[in-house]
Amino acid sequence: MTLSKIFLLAFAFFLTYIEGRVHGKTRPKHLHIVSHISLPPALAPAPAPAPQAASPSYYTDSPSPGPSPDLFRSPAKVYNVLSFGAVGDGVTDDTQAFKMAWDIACFQNESAILLAPDDYSFMIQPTVFTGPCKTSLVFQIDGTIMPPDGPESWPSKMSKRQWLVFYRINGMSMQGGGVIDGRGEKWWNLPCKPHKGRNGATLPGPCDSPVAMRFFMSSNLTVQGLEVKNSPQFHFRFDDCQNVTVQMLSIKSPPQSPNTDGIHIENTNNVQIYDSVVSNGDDCVSIGAGCHNVDIKNITCGPGHGISIGSLGVGNSRACVSNITVKDSVIKHSDNGVRIKTWQGGYGSVSKISFHNIQMETVRNPIIIDQYYCQTKTCTNQTSAVHISDILYTSIKGTYDVRSPPLHLACSDSVPCTNLKIAEIELLPARGQIVANPFCWNAYGEMQNLTIPPISCLLDGIPQYTGQNTIDQCQNNLY
Repeated sequence: MTLSKIFLLAFAFFLTYIEGRVHGKTRPKHLHIVSHISLPPALAPAPAPAPQAASPSYYTDSPSPGPSPDLFRSPAKVYNVLSFGAVGDGVTDDTQAFKMAWDIACFQNESAILLAPDDYSFMIQPTVFTGPCKTSLVFQIDGTIMPPDGPESWPSKMSKRQWLVFYRINGMSMQGGGVIDGRGEKWWNLPCKPHKGRNGATLPGPCDSPVAMRFFMSSNLTVQGLEVKNSPQFHFRFDDCQNVTVQMLSIKSPPQSPNTDGIHIENTNNVQIYDSVVSNGDDCVSIGAGCHNVDIKNITCGPGHGISIGSLGVGNSRACVSNITVKDSVIKHSDNGVRIKTWQGGYGSVSKISFHNIQMETVRNPIIIDQYYCQTKTCTNQTSAVHISDILYTSIKGTYDVRSPPLHLACSDSVPCTNLKIAEIELLPARGQIVANPFCWNAYGEMQNLTIPPISCLLDGIPQYTGQNTIDQCQNNLY
């Protein structure tokens, strides 16, 4: 081969490299990756060996601006989905671009950032992002990501119960200044939804609706800085997770959107939920069975259904929840304030719960324990119940909706609530001047100082049956 031919070949290679750097929206033809992330969790294969280093055209030197300045100082490579063929026009299916970017970023030996850049809207089909990844990963959302538009656009062979799932991830941060838009309106309007039928009745038809963002069997997670809106069902759900921090979120859906819990956790421990605003059609934060060591602080909640522990014990199931703190928060124009709700027939315990320094603004049930929770008119009375004990209510003040009493403690006939402590309560009617009397049923505890209204309905002492065997069973099975 002559020297001139060698020069021409080298020059052609250089031009090809430059073109790959400039035209970031063109998917490179030479990289053949079989993505594993769309497989359901039960079928997900073991992590494959790390692929070879990606072409330089697959990352940029820094992401678009977001809430975390640490990104600009990070040595992590940034994998921009535009470089994997994403279009970002809100119509084109960009799923494969996100799959490829995830696979490359996940299997790097150094920290990586998957970037959905500003000024683009990415439509993503229901997908499972599978780990574990080799190192820490940032999912940086500066633009908008969204699912298909309603049930008719949903892939027929894909589950309608979830949209984006993150499975077996250790050490991921989802963050940015962007938007997660669940496009939930067409799901809320399904005939089966409660608000569609006459007097809250439901009509026949399919009713599955997807959770927007689900984290499953994952650990050391951070979700922060995002606007999340209009989820078809729950906005965020954490199942079987450890060490979770959720902060600085804005979660918004209409007050009549059904089952749109803001943040739901189940069998999840060591959780921090801070500095967020949640306005939706259901619970702002809901805590399910198997949750321990949860700290909730500086949440503005409402309209919605308040901050709830439960419902627990459905279908005669076991529920163990302990060490939950809710403090320094505001709940406004909500059906409930701080609530514990259980079904009859369940077993287990809810213990060591603290509600402190919470401002209520026109809340229908500011303080409520409901051990007769039922969603139909046919629930039968049962003797078994989840035992509720060691609940502290302090410095809860504001106004309540006069349709319900300011404090409602309805405990099980056979398994009373015990060691309830109430102090510094000041709840006045939002309208009128008549202060309603609190309601107590089989609730044992003490009022530690003068409250408004006075809570004289609490029972003194320790009941004959405290469900001690059930409590011990939970304590022996704490995570």
